[in-house]
Amino acid sequence: MIAVDDPPDAPLTDEARHALFRRSLTVVVISQIFGGAGLAAGVTVGALLAQDTLGGAGTAGLPAALFTLGSALSAFTVGRLSQRAGRRRGLVAGFAAGAAGAAGIVLAAVLDSPSLLLLSLFVYGSGTATNLQARYAGTDLAPARRRATAVSVAMVSTTAGAVAGPLSVESLGNAAAAVNLPALAGPFALAAVAYGMAGLILFLFLRPDPYLTALREASRAATPPATKRPARPAIAHPGVAAGATVMVLTQIAMVAIMTMTPVHMRQHHHDLGQIGFVISMHIAAMFLPSLLTGRLVDRLGCLPVAAAAAATLLAAGVVAAASPGDSMAWLTVALVLLGLGWNFGLISGTALIVESTGIATRARTQGTIDVLIAITGAGGGAISGLVVDATSYATLSVGGGLLALLLIPALVRQHRATSATGHRRVSMS
Repeated sequence: MIAVDDPPDAPLTDEARHALFRRSLTVVVISQIFGGAGLAAGVTVGALLAQDTLGGAGTAGLPAALFTLGSALSAFTVGRLSQRAGRRRGLVAGFAAGAAGAAGIVLAAVLDSPSLLLLSLFVYGSGTATNLQARYAGTDLAPARRRATAVSVAMVSTTAGAVAGPLSVESLGNAAAAVNLPALAGPFALAAVAYGMAGLILFLFLRPDPYLTALREASRAATPPATKRPARPAIAHPGVAAGATVMVLTQIAMVAIMTMTPVHMRQHHHDLGQIGFVISMHIAAMFLPSLLTGRLVDRLGCLPVAAAAAATLLAAGVVAAASPGDSMAWLTVALVLLGLGWNFGLISGTALIVESTGIATRARTQGTIDVLIAITGAGGGAISGLVVDATSYATLSVGGGLLALLLIPALVRQHRATSATGHRRVSMS
């Protein structure tokens, strides 16, 4: 077993590079299983906990807003730290913060402390951002035509933990109540352990660091040699801008509808087990189709899959708006479509960014883009409670679906940009 952070001194053969790629991806996959369990707590019961602690449906969107804002700061920090010190140190720091935040939420629930709850939700967001940033670690050493597939493998591994978390909220709540903890604190206790395990796995086994290895290999191959100081992140690059737009809009639409669905269901007398089932199906749709989505992106290109994201999110909004509040079946269909649309958008957008950035600035650029995603997602979460309080869940759902259609002008612009440079489509080649 290689037990150093630094990349090998000698140039890598194709066989050695492929072996390191497979090893790095395997470690990321295992960590993502635990990371998925950590992020599920906030998605499933965060809004309910805020409603109980702070009071009123208008506050139910605060958890999503706070832990998404926390994820914005973490995405920035993890991206910068990964750029300087490698993926391993950046990801471990992010998961450690997420575990601390989850533990703080449990303590806040026990003490019934709104201020500690709000602070801890913000810190808990570090785990969410880190879980998403881990997908990039699998692409650092990937062959060019397998980058989207590498992203999808990392994401699909999140499914096991992310689906198991919501399905177990009732049993976790019962276990918490048995030791005199608030029932809604149970899933966050699991999140603290899960994020801690994800960080520990990366700390022990993500060696040598895939980003530092890829950076050194790129420096060796550069003519003239790569400069020591990397260029600024290429945010203005058309492909980066298009990828960011895809991920930002899909994130806003998904977070807004998802955040208020548990509140909407509880208002229609669904119990915690039923809410957990619907959210678990939503999260499964967010991550489970990733292998197929990655292959579609590698084969068809990013733009067709991004367009499919817009159409799927619109369908999700319409179905959610039309679903009777007491119909768990139709709400499940709506949330599955919502998760699938997000999956299409995240993988195609990620692929656009990886395709459009050089290794020297990639980690920093990825962190910057994830900051934008997190901030706009926070806005979607915060506004969702206010919209439902002032109008209805149906209005929110239709609005989220229509918002996704703004992807189409961005995709048209990107298609024209790639056509002007002589490319028929944006692909992972």
